[in-house]
Amino acid sequence: MACTKETVKAHGLNIWSTGAPPGSTTEVDIVGVQGLGSDPFFTWVKKVQSPESKSSRKLVDKLWTRKDKKSPKQDGHNEPVEFMWPRDLLVPSFTNARVATYSYKSGKGVKTTLRQLAEQFLNVLFQHRQKPDERQRPLVLIGHSLGGLVIQQALVIAALNRDFQELRLSVSGVIFLGAPFQGSSAAVLGKRLAQETGGDLSLLELLQKDNTNLQSLSKEFSDSHREWDFVCFYEDTDADYTLFKTRVVTASSATLSGRRMIFLHTDHSGLKKFSGTNDENYALVLPEIRRMVNNGPSMVTNRFKTKGGEAAGNKHWLVPRGINKLFTGRSEIIDRIKGALQDDGAQHAGEQKVFVITGLGGMGKTEICLQVANILREDFWGVFWVDVDSESTAKNDFISAVASFGSSAKSVDDARRLLANTKHNWLLILDNADDPEFDYQAYLPSGSRGVVLVTSRISDCSQYSTVGSEKLASLDISLSKQLLLRAANIAEDLWPSVDQQADDIAKLIGSHTLALIQAGTYVAKGYCRLDQYPEVYRKHRKRLLTYRPSQAQSRYGDVYATFEASAQTLENSESEDARDALRLLGILSMLHSSALPIQIFENAWNRSRNVVDVCDTEADQGTCSRWHALQLPEFMEVEANEWDPHRLNKASYLLVSLSFVVRRNLAGESPSLSMHPLAHAWAKDRQELVQQGQTWIAAACVVALSIDSHGSPRDNLVHLQSLLNIEVKTAFSLGPKPMLVSIFIIFCQNLVINRDDSRLKALLQDIFGILAIEFDKPSIEYLEIYRIHGINLQHIGDLANSLQLYIQIAKIHDETLPHSHYKRLISQHNVANAYHASGEVERAIELFKQVVEAQEDLPITNSRRLASQHELARAYAANEQADKAIELLEQVMEIRGTMPIAHPERLMSQDVLAYAYYKNGQVDKAIELLEQVIKIREGVLPIAHYSRLVAQSELAAMYRTNGQWDKVILLQECVVKIQQDTLPITHPSRLYSEHELGHTYLQTGREEDAMKLLEQVVKIQEEILPIDNHRRLMSQHELARAYVTDGQVEKAIQLLEPVVKIKEGILPVAHRTRLISQQVLARAYHKNGQVDKAIELLEHVVKTREEVLPVANSERLHSEHELAYRYLDKGGLVSEAIELLEQVVKVREEVLGVTQVERLASQHDLARAYYANGQVGSAIELMEHVVKIKEEVLPATDPGRLKSEQELARYKEKV
Repeated sequence: MACTKETVKAHGLNIWSTGAPPGSTTEVDIVGVQGLGSDPFFTWVKKVQSPESKSSRKLVDKLWTRKDKKSPKQDGHNEPVEFMWPRDLLVPSFTNARVATYSYKSGKGVKTTLRQLAEQFLNVLFQHRQKPDERQRPLVLIGHSLGGLVIQQALVIAALNRDFQELRLSVSGVIFLGAPFQGSSAAVLGKRLAQETGGDLSLLELLQKDNTNLQSLSKEFSDSHREWDFVCFYEDTDADYTLFKTRVVTASSATLSGRRMIFLHTDHSGLKKFSGTNDENYALVLPEIRRMVNNGPSMVTNRFKTKGGEAAGNKHWLVPRGINKLFTGRSEIIDRIKGALQDDGAQHAGEQKVFVITGLGGMGKTEICLQVANILREDFWGVFWVDVDSESTAKNDFISAVASFGSSAKSVDDARRLLANTKHNWLLILDNADDPEFDYQAYLPSGSRGVVLVTSRISDCSQYSTVGSEKLASLDISLSKQLLLRAANIAEDLWPSVDQQADDIAKLIGSHTLALIQAGTYVAKGYCRLDQYPEVYRKHRKRLLTYRPSQAQSRYGDVYATFEASAQTLENSESEDARDALRLLGILSMLHSSALPIQIFENAWNRSRNVVDVCDTEADQGTCSRWHALQLPEFMEVEANEWDPHRLNKASYLLVSLSFVVRRNLAGESPSLSMHPLAHAWAKDRQELVQQGQTWIAAACVVALSIDSHGSPRDNLVHLQSLLNIEVKTAFSLGPKPMLVSIFIIFCQNLVINRDDSRLKALLQDIFGILAIEFDKPSIEYLEIYRIHGINLQHIGDLANSLQLYIQIAKIHDETLPHSHYKRLISQHNVANAYHASGEVERAIELFKQVVEAQEDLPITNSRRLASQHELARAYAANEQADKAIELLEQVMEIRGTMPIAHPERLMSQDVLAYAYYKNGQVDKAIELLEQVIKIREGVLPIAHYSRLVAQSELAAMYRTNGQWDKVILLQECVVKIQQDTLPITHPSRLYSEHELGHTYLQTGREEDAMKLLEQVVKIQEEILPIDNHRRLMSQHELARAYVTDGQVEKAIQLLEPVVKIKEGILPVAHRTRLISQQVLARAYHKNGQVDKAIELLEHVVKTREEVLPVANSERLHSEHELAYRYLDKGGLVSEAIELLEQVVKVREEVLGVTQVERLASQHDLARAYYANGQVGSAIELMEHVVKIKEEVLPATDPGRLKSEQELARYKEKV
C-alpha cells in the first residue's frame, strides 16, 4: 500500500508507488534520501501561489534544509498547491517504477554519525529487496545535501561487504543535489548555534569546510565507482536566512572531479523542490533520471556477467577469515592492485598477472589482500588463499583449493596444473612468502590464466611481479590516529579532544598498523587511559608490544611475535651470513633507529688499525687501545690487512631482504641503514641481558673508534646519544674500568663539540658517582674527565667554578709535568679561556700570549698551536684590539684555509675573523664572511646545532649595527623558536637568545614584547642562577632598561639598585657592564625626579670612562652627552653642559658621518645649550645646520626632525 502524507514515517523507507500495475513488471526502484534535520514529507514539497512562510525556527535547524511546514489552511481557491515531486512528478512519469523516499532522524537532539546513517540505509534497502525479482532490479538513488553523503558512504561500505554486493551492483545511477563533498562554511555557524542550543555536533563537525574525512570519503567513492553513472547538481543562489545570506554549498564542494555538473537556478533548499512538469529546474533533472532508468536493465545485467560471458558471481571462496572492521586507509594501494589485476590491456596479454606486496611484519599486507579479495569477489569464479609460510601448509591449502571445485591433487604441482588449465577466472593469494632461502616461483601456476597476489617480508620477492609491486610503509599520521581511536573504542565526536594524545602515541610507535590496533585495544580494555599510554610504553615497552587481545588476534598474536617469526629463519640457519646478520641487527638496536651511515664501520676499522697494537696499559686516558679494537663485530675482520665490506654488505642485505632494515643510497652520500622504531625496539628487547651487554660494548667501540678529533658528524650524534641511554653503572660492569673510562671520555668529548650540554652534565654526574671522585677536587688519575667537566661548567654558565677548576688542573700539571709538556700548555690554554669567558679578557690575553710563545717551536700547521693563536685573536677582538686580532687570524687562516670548506676549525676561525672585522668597523666585510660561514653550516649541521645558532645570533648583531632591523628580528626569532622547541626552559643558550631578542624588541620600540620576554628570562634565572651570575645580572639590567623606557621607573630602580650594588662588589670600578648599569640607573633616577642623585652617578661614570677609554670611544661620548643633557635640564649648569657638548660634538664631527644620528643628536643639544645660555645666534646657526641635514635624510613626519624644526622656529621667534 502506497504511503500518504498522513502515514509518512519519520524514519525508514516511505514508498509512494508500489510499482507497475497488475500485468506489468516493476523495472526499477527510485529512492530519494533527505538532508540533515529534514521533515520526511515537506522536504520534498514546493508550495505554489503562497507567500513564503516566515518561520520562527532557530537558524541551526535551517542551515541545511529549510523545513516547509504546512501553512494554515486557506479558504477557497487561495489554498496553496503542494507539489511533493517524488509522488506527484516521478510516479506518473515512471509507471513501472517503485518510487520511495528515505527519511532518518538527524539534527537537533539526535546523536549519530554518517557511518551509522549509511549502514542503516543499506540495511533498510536490503530488507525491501529480498524477492527474487527485486535483488538485481536497477536502482536509481537521489540524495539531497547530507543525503548525498549518506548514499556515498553507503556505496563505499557496500564495496567491502559481500552481503550488499547485489545491491551495489544494481545501482544504475545516482543524482546528487547539492551534496557537500568538501563540506560547507555554513556548518561552522551551525556548529556554533548547536553549541548554544545544546544540539549534537557530530554531523556539523563532519560537514565543516575541507574536512579531511569528507575528502577521504570522496576519494574512496570515486576510486571504487569509476564506472558508475552519477551527476552532480549545485545551486547558483545564496540562501536567505533573514539575518544574512550565504551559499550553503559551493559549486566546488558540490561536484566531483571528472563528473558532469549542472547548476540549478535556486538556493540550497530549492534543489529538491519542484513546482510541476514545467519547472525549469525539474526540466534539467528529469532527463538524467530518465536516462539512468532506461539504461538500468542493460547496465545492471552486464555487471552480473563475467567478462567471458558466464554467469557472474563467485562460486568458490576459500578465504580464511572476514575483513577486519578496523581496517583503515590504504585506498590508493588497493586501487593500484585492483587496477593492475583488472587491466586487460595488450601489454599484459599472454602473461599471468602477478602483484606482490612486501613490507615489515604487522603492517597490514594480509589485511589488504582480504580487502581486495572481498571487493573483487564477484569478478572471480574462484578465490583461493594459500598460506605459504611452510611447505606443509602450502601443500594442504593448494590441495584444498582444487578439491573445492571437484578436482583432486596429491601435490602442489598437481594443484598448480589444475589451476593453470581451468577455463574459469580465478584469484590466487599466496600469503606469508617470508623465507629468504625459498624460491616461491615454485608456487606460481604456469600459463597466463588467473591472477596472483603475493605477500612477503622479503623485498626480493617483488621480482615475481608482472603487473606491479608495492612496498608497504607506515600509515600516514592522520589515518594512524583514526585507526588507534577506533581500536580504542573512543566515540568519533570525542576525537578532536584527544587528537594530540593520539598523535603522540602514533608517532611513538611509528604508525605501525598492528601496534596501533593493539595499543587501542589495550586502552579499550581499561588497562590505561589514552593519555597514560606513552608513559606506560616507556616503562613497560616489552609488555605492551607482546600484549595479545583475546579476540580478533593477528596471525602471530602480537607485534614482537610477528618480527620474531622472521628472525627465526636466521636463528635456524647455520650460515655465516645469518650469524653476521643477527650480530648486525643487535648492534643497530643499540644505536638510533634513524639512518646510520655504513661508513661508520669503515671509519672504525681504519682507526682500529692505529690502536690494535697499543697495549691497554699504555694508552692515554680517553684514547682507544687493542681491547677496543678486538670488541668490534666479527664481520668487520679487524685482523685483516685491508678493509673488506663484503661480510657487512651481505649481512645488511639479508636484513634488508627481511624488511628489518631499510638501506638508502643517496647520491653523494654514504649508504645508510635505518629501522622502523618498533622493529628497533624488538631487536633490543629480544636479547637476554648478558647478550645486550656484549652487544652494547661492540656498538660502543664501533662508535668510539669511528669518531675523529672533530667529533661525530651530525648523522652520528643521535646514535651516540642512543648508546648513552644505558645506565652508567651498568655500562661499567661490562668490561675493564679503564677501557670503559676511555669510551666515556670519547663520548663526553663528542657531546662537548656538539654542545649537548644538558646531556653531558647528567652523564658527568653519573661518571663522578661511579668513580667515587669529587667535582671540585681534581685528581691526577682522571684529569681528562675534570677538563671536560670544566668545559661543561663554562658552557652552562657556571664561570666561576669553571675557572677555579681549570686553575687547579693547571697547578697539578705545573707540579707534575716538564715546563714544555704539551698537556701543561693545554691546561694553561684552558685557564686563559676561562678568564676570557669570565670577562677578564686582559688576563686571558697575557696567558694566551705565554702559551703561543711557548708553542713557537711547533710546526706552523700544528693544531694546538693554531688553536691557541685562534683563541688569542678572539680575546684581542673582545678587548677592542681588532687590528691585532685580524692580523693573527689571517695568519691562522692561511693554514686552516687549506682544510675542507666545511671543516669545523676552518669555520670557527672564519667566524672569529668576521667578528674581528666587525669590531674594526668593517661591518659589510664581516657580514659577507659570516653569511658564507652560516651558509656552509646550514648545509652540514642540523638546524638546532649550537655552532649554527651562535653564528646566526652573531650575524643578527651585525645586522643591528647596520640598521637592518627586519633581518635582525627575523634571525633572532628563528633562533629563539628553534631553541624553545629543542632546549629545556632553563638552558643557558636559550635564555641568552631570548635575552638578545628582548633587547632587540626594546631597541625597535616593542617595549611590551621586550618586557614580556625579559620578565620570563629573569624569573627563570633568579630561580636557577646565583645572585652574582653575570647573565642573570645582564638580563635584570636589560629588563630595568625596558621598565625605564616604558615609564615604570620605580620598578626599574627597585630592580637595578641591587644589580649595581652586586656589580660594584665583584667588578673593577672601570668594568664596562658595571658602568653601563650605573648609567641606566642614573637615567631612572632622573626620570623619577631624583635629579641630583642622577647627576652624581653620571658624573662618576663619565669620570671613570674618561680615565680609561680613548676620547672617541662611543660609550664615553654617549655618557658625556647624557650628563650634559642632565646639566641642561636641571638649569644652573648650562656652562658645564656647553663645555661637555662642545667636546662631544667636536669628536663626533671628526669620526662620524654628517648624517649619523649620534652626531646630529649632540649638535641639536648643543644648540639648545647655546640658546639657554643666551647665545641665540649660535643656537640658530647650529640648529639650521641640523634641520637642513634632517630634511635631506628623514621623512617629514619623523619625530626627531619635527623636534629640531620646532626648536629652530622657537629660536627665530625670539629674534
